Amino acid sequence: MATLLHIDTSLNRENSHSRAVTAAFREAWENEHKQSTVIYRDLDAEPIPHLQAAAYYAGYTPATDQSPEERAAFALRAKLIEEAEAADVILLGAPMYNYSIPSTLKAWLDHVFAVGRTAMTENPSLGGKPAVVVTSRGGSYQQGTPQHGNDYVQSYLHQALGTGLGLDVTFIVPELTLAPTVPAMADLVPLFEASRTEALTAAETHAKELLMRLAA
Repeated sequence: MATLLHIDTSLNRENSHSRAVTAAFREAWENEHKQSTVIYRDLDAEPIPHLQAAAYYAGYTPATDQSPEERAAFALRAKLIEEAEAADVILLGAPMYNYSIPSTLKAWLDHVFAVGRTAMTENPSLGGKPAVVVTSRGGSYQQGTPQHGNDYVQSYLHQALGTGLGLDVTFIVPELTLAPTVPAMADLVPLFEASRTEALTAAETHAKELLMRLAA
């Protein structure tokens, strides 16, 4: 039975483009595999506290040597790591905020990034696991656009998730999401609609492909 870890981070819960695409992935996943397990975290509704010293250093301390403070602080970190390790696929909604990722997602990453276990070790516990990242953005950062080179979401997550944690990362990028609401971008609405349709289709297709791969 396959397990999906689904994490949303958009602060826009009703009209979020990243949430719409992660929902399409999850719906396709559950339709294809009705017995699957889904672990869900909404980091906007229930944000994770930033990593603090006690939880950080507890990661380098054997459980038998941890202080009561370290043990309590590490409990959440251990749970987040175990959720990621239990998943067959990780699905992340990561909208671009001010050229980068939401701080709530960074907090989650800091907890899960455990040197010697999930990261920076010869055989990281998450190594090779598929991760699908839906990163929506209000404009376009493709080559040839004025904002090309200013996308620090994909470059950072490729490094943190791919190089750091050893995940097999795929990006789905719905762009120009501000076009329907910003008058100056009105002529870009058709491109936005095409991008959104492409992203929704990619999410559904990728969910089915990953389930087929897991079943093989």
